[in-house]
Amino acid sequence: MREMEFKMEREGLLKAGDRITVTEGVLPSNYYYTICPSLAMSGNYPFSERLLAREGRVEAVEQNDRGFYVRAVFDE
Repeated sequence: MREMEFKMEREGLLKAGDRITVTEGVLPSNYYYTICPSLAMSGNYPFSERLLAREGRVEAVEQNDRGFYVRAVFDE
């Protein structure tokens, strides 16, 4: 199991238990991931930490002073 965090801009788009699909974006030296359809976005991950799975599950949605964060798990 691999756990990742995604930033979500608006409340209520996802909830714990939701099944998700992610797309992979490529930067010159990193990958980033977006929960489809553009619900939340990950930070940048180096090539050595590339996500192999494209489907996962939302573990939790948390709110803090910087916004909403989605914690998701993937089977790898």
